[in-house]
Amino acid sequence: MQGTNDVVVLRLGHRPGRDERMTTHVGLTARALGADRVVIAGEAAEPASTIEGVVERFGGPFEVSVVADHGGVIRAWDGAVVHLTMYGLPIHEVAADVREAHDASPLLVVVGSEKVPFDVYEAADHNVAVTSQPHSEVAGLAVFLDRLFEGRELDRDWRDATHQVVPQATGKRVEPVEGDAGERPPE
Repeated sequence: MQGTNDVVVLRLGHRPGRDERMTTHVGLTARALGADRVVIAGEAAEPASTIEGVVERFGGPFEVSVVADHGGVIRAWDGAVVHLTMYGLPIHEVAADVREAHDASPLLVVVGSEKVPFDVYEAADHNVAVTSQPHSEVAGLAVFLDRLFEGRELDRDWRDATHQVVPQATGKRVEPVEGDAGERPPE
């Protein structure tokens, strides 16, 4: 089920044994920077489990699903499809159009890996390049989501967390959430 303003990231081309970490990072980046769900096409039980574990500890809402093939997801999508590719139009030239499409309908953001089938380029409403240089799909997704949400995703509220990161200038601090899951302790 998808809502009007949902943002779903579709990870293509997951190669078991080779892309475990990269696929996990695509999902974690999607969650942290405002997407509602990640769909991983391929055999990706380990990355899905890792992402779900982060959602359990640090909150949501965020959903993870695994499908055998990307084609059915794209064909069934009822909304705009954005394909992140270095061969697309520059993000700074199309960001307003993509935001407008997202205001009107759910957005499917397709993130590939090694070789994306040409049907994805054809099915996309927007082929978007974060840069026309080779780079990480995780970096491309992060920049895209930040441009889409114009920084609002950085203030997102997290529900049902059991742990929270306590920001500080140096060091690392993670604490259990006090009270009911999802309630923040008083400051």
